[in-house]
Amino acid sequence: MTQTLSEAGTQFTASPKDTEVNTEIVARASSLVPLIREYAEQSSVDRRVAPEVIAALEEADLFSLFVAARHGGQEANLRTAMETIAEVARGDGSTAWAVALLNVCTWFATTFSQEAQDDVFGANPKAKVSGIFTPGSKAERVKGGYLVSGEWPYSSGSFAADWATLGIALPDVAEGEDPRGLALIPKEAWTIRPTWFVAGMRGSGSDTIVVEDHFVPEHRVQHFANMREADFLTPHKAEERNSNMAFIPVAALILVAAQIGLARHALELTLAKLPEKRVAYTQYTAAKNSPTHQLGVSRAATRFHLAELLMRQGCLDIDQAAAGRHLPDLLTRGRIRNDTGIIAELVKEGIDDLMTANGAGSFADANVLNRVWRDAEIAGRHAYVTPEVGKEVYGRLLLGADNPLTMDV
Repeated sequence: MTQTLSEAGTQFTASPKDTEVNTEIVARASSLVPLIREYAEQSSVDRRVAPEVIAALEEADLFSLFVAARHGGQEANLRTAMETIAEVARGDGSTAWAVALLNVCTWFATTFSQEAQDDVFGANPKAKVSGIFTPGSKAERVKGGYLVSGEWPYSSGSFAADWATLGIALPDVAEGEDPRGLALIPKEAWTIRPTWFVAGMRGSGSDTIVVEDHFVPEHRVQHFANMREADFLTPHKAEERNSNMAFIPVAALILVAAQIGLARHALELTLAKLPEKRVAYTQYTAAKNSPTHQLGVSRAATRFHLAELLMRQGCLDIDQAAAGRHLPDLLTRGRIRNDTGIIAELVKEGIDDLMTANGAGSFADANVLNRVWRDAEIAGRHAYVTPEVGKEVYGRLLLGADNPLTMDV
């Protein structure tokens, strides 16, 4: 069954593939879970995903989830991408984070001008793109483009990227307008400074990109404000669903795909090991018979289920709107921003419940649950995921606050 959607008098038809999961793509990720787990500790120690895993992900074509078929990509919907990344996270959170960021930033590149897309994908249809929104220190207007310099920290997956979409402060916008832009910059123009020394998500390679006086031609720049409204420069909006996805909702929601997978892994580990575990200092010879443990695991599983439901609803809202070639209304986008933070909150709380149920041994360096917990704690603190910011956005929109939004939706 199909549903006909209309925008500005033009009819677009939403087929099942626009919103349903492509199970074949997800299965490719599932098949790599044993390999990803095998190299998870090495990735953590090396502070970047192991080369063997990157090669396997490339072979499975899992870095082109959003890329159009005309570039040889998967052209998958958001729900499929979320499920794929979540499966990678069942193997390792750091690997999933890098996969998520490389996929979403590569999608950003597909929304640029045709000339820019040709620059990125023409010679290398499998090009991978990393990125950071925060503007660097300099973007000087010169003939034909901009001279860009700066440092961009937390550039996840940059070690494997061929290009980067980097935030710049445009010097020639009208007063009162958003000065932010995104510039496409090839890897030959930047170096990576090691700065990612953290407690969790250690293997994501979220180091600092450094650029010195690189010329960015005009056609490789987009205004952030236009992208926020899905007013992309790509000429393919009419024929491609993914050229119409909501920019900020996708950029935010993709960040909790790894959280969903970490939750699944934590519950999987718990159900495999906890039921027959003796409960110390009690008469319970098996935790499965202890009400305390029953309640703790039930509470965690419920939180994870709620997180999954919110994720699916957000994907449905975004995928349906993209299929209809329109942007979700502001309130829907605000709810998605809010729900993104709630998902992270639910997952972190649920994993905490499981750590308590499994006992102090869960925090041992040798225990995989320790890494899962640390990864979830770091992932849940990304600026676009912060629950309080999302709640403020949604509350302002619900109540009709006098002041304009100060956050992107």
